[in-house]
Amino acid sequence: MSAGTEVLLVLTNLPDADSADRVTKVVLESRLAACVNRLPACASTYWWNGAIEQATEIPLLIKTTRATYPVLEAVLRKAHPYEVPEIIAMPVTVGLPAYLAWVAGETRPPSV
Repeated sequence: MSAGTEVLLVLTNLPDADSADRVTKVVLESRLAACVNRLPACASTYWWNGAIEQATEIPLLIKTTRATYPVLEAVLRKAHPYEVPEIIAMPVTVGLPAYLAWVAGETRPPSV
């Protein structure tokens, strides 16, 4: 696989089901990812503005490519309700070749 088609796993958390559904829809309809997994709600505890906060969040696992990531990040930042959203991309270094090829084939990097 070339560097541009390298598969990334992108993690973000949303505050509720409606925003998770909205973000999932915009990402998939834009072909910025091949698949989005919405996990069950989880409890998050974190520092924010000098205090420890707690919230229930909906994690999304987004499968995309390195070439598509910059546009995906921009779309997530625009669609995300948080002031500073968690957007973390991790390279997939090993995986079933057929699955990785599927992710690359279903994800459309933006035209230049």
